[in-house]
Amino acid sequence: MDIKNNLILALDVGSESEAINICDSIKEYIDTIKIGYPLALAEGLEIIGKLKDKFGFKVICDFKVADIDATNSKICEETFKAGADAIICHGFVGSDSVQACLDVANKYEKELFLLTEMSHPGAKMFLQKNADAIAEMGVDMGITNYVAPATRLDRLADIRRIVGEDAYIISPGVGKQGGDSKKTLEISNAIIVGRSIYESDNPKEACEKLIESLK
Repeated sequence: MDIKNNLILALDVGSESEAINICDSIKEYIDTIKIGYPLALAEGLEIIGKLKDKFGFKVICDFKVADIDATNSKICEETFKAGADAIICHGFVGSDSVQACLDVANKYEKELFLLTEMSHPGAKMFLQKNADAIAEMGVDMGITNYVAPATRLDRLADIRRIVGEDAYIISPGVGKQGGDSKKTLEISNAIIVGRSIYESDNPKEACEKLIESLK
């Protein structure tokens, strides 16, 4: 996935009007957004098509799909039918559940991102212990897109070593969670930024400053 300025906006707002206002203010700087449950539950999956039609953005759906294989298939089917370009799934559920997501992504000629380790402190309790094995499973399955944390650069580097230089990694945790954008992009292909932009009094200015800091 080719991502403008190596920057993905995490659009975790609660209404279509707020989402449109934010996107309109920074549309010249980004071409990819990440939509999670807050916006999808508030506005329905139709919001994917609305934002794509209005701005031409690529949309990654961060649904962290983590169910049995049959249910995962149904979730991915509905997500891709709604127009998503990619979906994020958890790896801890095992290869059969992940394969179900991969199969649907391939059917629609879209992309799957495998989540190895999350960016929040609680990820250290359970997920981190198995993150390397999740990444190794992804490599064995032929998955080429991954999510790994900007908040722990040592762990991000570990995941990169496992998945290889040709894999595409996107990293959450830059900004409010403390991740360093420039250092993260020395390892990752793109950063995911949400609150630092959409909670700013001036999202356009915040976006400009962030991009300038990457130079």
